Amino acid sequence: MTQSLGIALMGTGRMAYVYGPKINAHPGLRLEVIYNPRMSSAERATTEYGGCPMDNLDAVLAHPAVDAVVIATPTDTHVDYIERAALAGKAIYCEKPLDKSLDRVHRALAVLDTHKVPFMLGFNRRFDPDNALLQAAVRAGEVGALNMVMSWSREPAPPPLDYVLTSGGYFVDATIHDIDLACWIAGERPVEVFAAGTCKFDPAIGAAGDFDLTMTTLKMPSGALVHINNSRACPYGFDQRLEVFGEKGMLQTRNHRDDTLVRWTCGATEARKPLKHFFLERYDQSFYNALDEFHAAVTQDRTPSCTAEDGRAALAIAQACARSAHEAIAIRPAYDAGAA
Repeated sequence: MTQSLGIALMGTGRMAYVYGPKINAHPGLRLEVIYNPRMSSAERATTEYGGCPMDNLDAVLAHPAVDAVVIATPTDTHVDYIERAALAGKAIYCEKPLDKSLDRVHRALAVLDTHKVPFMLGFNRRFDPDNALLQAAVRAGEVGALNMVMSWSREPAPPPLDYVLTSGGYFVDATIHDIDLACWIAGERPVEVFAAGTCKFDPAIGAAGDFDLTMTTLKMPSGALVHINNSRACPYGFDQRLEVFGEKGMLQTRNHRDDTLVRWTCGATEARKPLKHFFLERYDQSFYNALDEFHAAVTQDRTPSCTAEDGRAALAIAQACARSAHEAIAIRPAYDAGAA
């Protein structure tokens, strides 16, 4: 019989609305509490997903039916909730990134080192079935020694400026997904990064000091190279592809489509509908798979596959990329040093 975990879902924003249905769909998870410091928001969420609405964090963490928390709140609140949950002895699943500041991430890691509760970071794209198959094939030696990893990640349209201003910058907000995937696939972390950025789609993003079009190169200790290209706009949908090139061959993941029929007519040799609209559709299964991994890790008393240390490293690399793009120089990531 599947061991059941009672979950407190922290937050009622967009990511909480991603996780609510996935928690309810999992046979080993029970949505006991939805927390928001504004009771009205918690109450609205419980009308959709069930659970008990609560606005008192102490009461949530003392709730006898709550075994674990799923933190789906704004990034700058993650560390505070991690600390409180760890002190209460609750298992923790936290949306990426851990924080926008390495100093605060180091603070969270220190608490997790002292209070050894199960912790998993929600880099959900590792749990996409296509990405997982590619990584397993690389690990099995199908392409031999790795020479290159290439990642395409292009979004349908730029986000609102209010979001951009609080996101931590394009590299920390978006490229960090590609960085984590590349490091996970390669099994190593870069010794040097070089990135370039520009603003082509929304002048307000550029005026705010951020980018909406970037290219990034990571140099790995083995000599393998990683190329990442990101765009905040893409007319044909959510473009998500990976390629690995090794001494024995190449592996690729391709875009997902609602219509996979290939047409050959006098007017065209191939025609399909646009790509999956955005990450909520394209990576829908990955969120469930990530929670399944969390459940298995907690109930089987093993370390989750995506750790706080992975989050710290990805943030250090993303910050190095941002600095490289702004200063037009190669940067060595500050894995061990605090940063703003």
